[in-house]
Amino acid sequence: MKTSADPVRDYLSAVEREGSALPADRRQELVADLTEHIEVTRTERPGTAIAEILAELGDPRTIAATALAEAGDGTAGAPARSGAGAPARRGKVHPLVPLLMLTLSLPFMMVFPDLPGPLFGVLFRVTGAVLLCTSVHWVAVQKTTGVLLTAVLPSAVFATWNLTDGPSGTPAVVGNLVTLALLAGTSVWLWRVRRA
Repeated sequence: MKTSADPVRDYLSAVEREGSALPADRRQELVADLTEHIEVTRTERPGTAIAEILAELGDPRTIAATALAEAGDGTAGAPARSGAGAPARRGKVHPLVPLLMLTLSLPFMMVFPDLPGPLFGVLFRVTGAVLLCTSVHWVAVQKTTGVLLTAVLPSAVFATWNLTDGPSGTPAVVGNLVTLALLAGTSVWLWRVRRA
């Protein structure tokens, strides 16, 4: 049995060979990621044998099959780690949909103050928040900030207002306008920071 002088090169060649069905740029990205991982592991654990590091990575056939499965799901362009300039996956829902649902929930409740209005407004807000949280157009911090400012905070303000009957002398219209400005401002911010 022939032993190789460079097991890392052989391992990466095997991954590249097994992943030949991948697009060339995705295959190169996969090999670059593995190379970087191997180098980092060697630096962090200098006494570890290279065979052990390669065994921890897994079989090249399995790595290539996983990358091919991701490419089949449409996630081949998704970065393994968040990096500048890395392409983002395309979402199934347009990024404007959750923003409109979150923003228009309040005017819907104001235009139809009877029972169906508030019910639909709450459903809009909850659906918009779920769509925002599951979207690929924003990172986790942006999603959390968006949900807090467009769903949680307005709901808490309305609940407090309804439980205390509002501060005496202050019309509910002022609170509604301030809340609408908060919803619109947050939606504009989320629109501007979205990933294409």
